[in-house]
Amino acid sequence: MPHAEHGAVSAQVLDRLFDTVLARRGTDPTLSHSARLLARGRRKIAQKFGEEAVECLIEAVAGNAHELISESADVLYHLIVMWVDAGVKPDEVWAELRRREGTSGIAEKASRPHSELS
Repeated sequence: MPHAEHGAVSAQVLDRLFDTVLARRGTDPTLSHSARLLARGRRKIAQKFGEEAVECLIEAVAGNAHELISESADVLYHLIVMWVDAGVKPDEVWAELRRREGTSGIAEKASRPHSELS
């Protein structure tokens, strides 16, 4: 199956995961990991995302493809929890990716407004 076909399926999986995490917001944190993370607040959500991202990087550098896949799934899950907490919808991210499609990464980055973090 070509990558383009996988992309549509992947986006649907992420959209469903987003809907699931969104539905867990405000539910009993003893019954749902997503509800527990969301109840703990933005700092904890960001910390968990960072931890998973570092674990993903470690597996990439180590060349452990199977573990990289697993950690990548964790990163995507925690990213979606962060989106739910921040009120960001997947369609907004997909639109930004479509906007950037076909643009050189160097040209795209140069077109962004400069910030203190750049």
